[in-house]
Amino acid sequence: MTPDDDPRSLPLRPFPFHGDDVTAVVTTRHGGVSAGVYGSLNLGDHVGDDPSAVRENRRRVAEALGVERLTVASQTHGTRVAVITPELAGRGHDGGADSRAALPETDAMVTSQPGVALSVLVADCAPVVLFDPATASIGVAHCGRPGTVGGTLPATIGTMAAEFGSRPGDLRIGIGPAIGFASYEIGSAEVAAVRSAFGDAADGLLRPTRPGHAAFDLLSALLGQLRAAGVPGDHIHAMGIDARTATDDFFSDRAARPCGRFMAVAKLPS
Repeated sequence: MTPDDDPRSLPLRPFPFHGDDVTAVVTTRHGGVSAGVYGSLNLGDHVGDDPSAVRENRRRVAEALGVERLTVASQTHGTRVAVITPELAGRGHDGGADSRAALPETDAMVTSQPGVALSVLVADCAPVVLFDPATASIGVAHCGRPGTVGGTLPATIGTMAAEFGSRPGDLRIGIGPAIGFASYEIGSAEVAAVRSAFGDAADGLLRPTRPGHAAFDLLSALLGQLRAAGVPGDHIHAMGIDARTATDDFFSDRAARPCGRFMAVAKLPS
């Protein structure tokens, strides 16, 4: 039986802190039923793929993780963080309409509920998983350039502190595949936004490419925010995979449009 036939064989990529205390994984583009440019494990229902294929792909991921439903928010590159209660657990699994109804304009989620699978959809943006072993709480954050400039990741850490008493020094952080420095050129308006958000530190995050443009180091920007929040460096685990140059295994919106979406997922044991 091949991975495409057996959900238990999905090639999930774990973070180093994944284990008995927390599920912390990233899906690849393999193991699903989507065809063509969406082949094969596309988990985004907003990119033009067959909705029935996306539903089956999400079912396979949920089954592989031992849950009935994934919790999927309506992501808009903003900074809203939702606290997932039992009533919100599993919302969005069936598609965008339910995501928008239950978790509108939400780019990060946190919970201390056992057995709830929090997910973020990406294809170049950085998927971030947060785990606090001291308070048995988790979070996920969708961190593209707008969210990083706006502070989605610091907001997620702040919400975990306010809701669960999490301390940055206790957090374990995983950053999944995302567009790399050399692959990510932005224009003058975006450069100005980065400079406004990061001040003097922006010089180390930008490299001029051509007039009015620069490459942006998304990963280093996130690492800087984590250091500023007080997360120890040895608690941060970045996969270091450039999604744009790793399209055999991951979707990249910059490499091909349209394309599918992969996920990062965090779950506490039931």
